[in-house]
Amino acid sequence: MNWDDLRVFLAVARAEGLSGAAPRLRLDPATAGRRIARLEQSLGAVLFARSPQGYTLTEAGQRLLPRAEAAEAALAEGLEAGDGAGRLSGTIRIGAPDGCANYLLPQVCGAIGSVHPDLDIQILALPRVVNLSRREADLAITVSAPATQRLSAERLSDYRLSLAASTDWLARHGTPESPEALKGARMIGYIPDMIFDAELDYLAAFGVTRVPMASNAVSVQLNLARAGAGLAIVHDFALPAAPGLVRVLPDQVRLTRTFWLVTHAGPRDARLDRFTTLLREGMRAEIARLEALVG
Repeated sequence: MNWDDLRVFLAVARAEGLSGAAPRLRLDPATAGRRIARLEQSLGAVLFARSPQGYTLTEAGQRLLPRAEAAEAALAEGLEAGDGAGRLSGTIRIGAPDGCANYLLPQVCGAIGSVHPDLDIQILALPRVVNLSRREADLAITVSAPATQRLSAERLSDYRLSLAASTDWLARHGTPESPEALKGARMIGYIPDMIFDAELDYLAAFGVTRVPMASNAVSVQLNLARAGAGLAIVHDFALPAAPGLVRVLPDQVRLTRTFWLVTHAGPRDARLDRFTTLLREGMRAEIARLEALVG
C-alpha cells in the first residue's frame, strides 16, 4: 500500500464514484478503478460496494477512511513545513448558499488566489445545505450551525438584511407605510416549500402568506426586485451590486442573521487550517466593507 493509492481511495470515497473522482485525480475512471482494485488486493479487503448508483464504502472502507485522512493531513503538513514561500497549493472546495457565493466569495477567494496562485479554489453554490458528510466540499458556510458531532462549526460573522424595491416600483405603487402593510404587498421571496433553513423564512415574521414572485435562488430574487417585480428582503452586502434598488422602511425592517463556518470534526491538515484563517478574515472584512457602503 502506498500514498498514491490512498489518494485515489480518498477521492473515490468523497465523490462516491469513479466518474466524480477522476477529474480531481487527473486520471480516467478506468485507471482509478484499477488503482482501487490494486489497493483492495494489497489489503485483502473489499473497500467499496459497487452499484449503478456509485461506490459506497464497506465496513472495511469505513475503517480505512480515518487512517487515510490522517495520512493525508500528515503529508500536507510536511509539505507546508518544507514550503519556504509559504504558498498554498492543491484544490479546496467551499460550499455556500448562493447569496454568499454570488456576492461575497468571489472577492474574498479572488484575493486569496492572487496571493496563492498554485491554489485551486472551487465555489459550490447551492440553494440548500452542502453535505460535508458526503464530501461535497472541504468546508462550508451555512446560515445555521449543524446539529451533529461529526461536524465542527464556528460563528463566522453576522450580516444584515433589509426590505428593498426598485425606484420604478416605488414610483408606481408607493412606499409601504409600515411592516404590517407587507401582508398585502406584492412580495418577492423564496418558493415556500423550498426554504431549506428556518433562518431564511424572512417573510413569515411579517405575516406574509402569499409570495407571488418566488425563486429558490437569492440572485434571482434580487434581479426580480431590480426588474420592478415587487418588494424583497435582500442582503445589505448585495445592495452595492444592485443599482436601482433602495431600502424601504430601513428603521422598521432590519433583520440580522449569522454565517457559520463548518468543517469536518477532528484534526485538519495545516493547509486547510491556513485557508480557513484567510477565508474567515476575508469574509468578515468584506461584509463590513459592503454593509458600510449602504449605511
